[in-house]
Amino acid sequence: MTELSSAPTHDAPDAAHSAKAKTPLFPDNIQFWYETVRAFGASSYGGSEFGEVLATASRIASGDFDGWYEAWNATGERVSKEAAEQLARGHRISARDGFLRAATYYRASEFFLHGNPSDPRIGRAYEESVRCYKASAALFDPPIEPVEIPYEHTTLPGYFHRVDGSGRKRPLLIIHSGFDGSAEEVHLDGGRAAVERGYNVLAFDGPGQFGPLHREHLTFRTDWEKVVTPVVDFALKLPEVDPSKIALMGISLGGYLAPRAAAFEKRVSALIADDGVYDYGRANLRFVPPEQWDAVVAAIKAKAAPEMDKALEAAMRNSPTADWAMTHGMYCMGTPTPRAYLAKALEFHLRDGVAEKISCPSLICEAESDIFFKGQPQQLYDHLTCPKTLMRFTNEEGAGAHCQVGAARLAFGRMYDWLDETFGITSKP
Repeated sequence: MTELSSAPTHDAPDAAHSAKAKTPLFPDNIQFWYETVRAFGASSYGGSEFGEVLATASRIASGDFDGWYEAWNATGERVSKEAAEQLARGHRISARDGFLRAATYYRASEFFLHGNPSDPRIGRAYEESVRCYKASAALFDPPIEPVEIPYEHTTLPGYFHRVDGSGRKRPLLIIHSGFDGSAEEVHLDGGRAAVERGYNVLAFDGPGQFGPLHREHLTFRTDWEKVVTPVVDFALKLPEVDPSKIALMGISLGGYLAPRAAAFEKRVSALIADDGVYDYGRANLRFVPPEQWDAVVAAIKAKAAPEMDKALEAAMRNSPTADWAMTHGMYCMGTPTPRAYLAKALEFHLRDGVAEKISCPSLICEAESDIFFKGQPQQLYDHLTCPKTLMRFTNEEGAGAHCQVGAARLAFGRMYDWLDETFGITSKP
């Protein structure tokens, strides 16, 4: 099973690529570098400062999970404290901006701790990140409203971003993240970009994502329409929502989840998959040669497969990305072992005619250097029978990373131009 020894398994650049990468920080650890770029990219919509990110990352030793937590937590503490002092003195804009950045830093701090789900630092970082975001949200004009969306026996946390306080019906963009994002991060990942263009936005976390996972240990499910349908039900009760113009956008693993939902939830009238995912299981096992596929899948699904288990352990030792992805995958999928996580991942696909059930206009995004989902957007696009567009982002324009990290204004500009044109919107007062 040597093919698996260097194979990462989730939403970040391939650790095998690290030998080629020339990065100013963490040159031997592409996973640490990618998460640092993610923090840099948050600055596009106010979620970080370049200098704060650089100063924080410069204090971290490569591969030191505890050091990563301590550095980001310290920055979050400092920025949050200053924001609270600014608010107490009546400086609302300064406080709003500081709380927003602190939310990013707290969220980043617990990223590598999920190998031990009982670590109390995880819950504290989650609580502090949400507290800071809500403090920031209350200071926007109009305020960003925290919401709890009825879902089965509980609720899903989210935020309603209004364009203004007029009460006017407007197009709605529902956005959720993927494997490791949050409804708070959606503020930066498309939420405010859409509000600027006249869209009301409903951001939420589903099971397996930041809020439900931390609050109630709810894990991912394949039938994401069972998640989105209650969200649409909730949205249609909001007086500011135009029911004829409801778009759904999924980010990262959301590039599978949102298309899956749109295949069955027909009140969704436009879809954005950033980036598109047709078969998540194959994306996880993309280094497996075709002639070995059946044998590898059989081993993954077997009751006992000691050789496969050893190969996965070796992959986790040799690849920072594989190590993080497996541990987080077990955490968010609710599985006890790396092999059980991969078995669960094999269930997340749009085969068997599911992709063909999508009927609304669909935008499938593809990033040139998204090693993790390489080829997946094209596969999804090829299987669609609805009106469809494949939008490619390149390295030359600085947008070739997974989900265009670091190029938010460029990427969302193009995506939302497509959405305007799809909805026939030519101007927005």
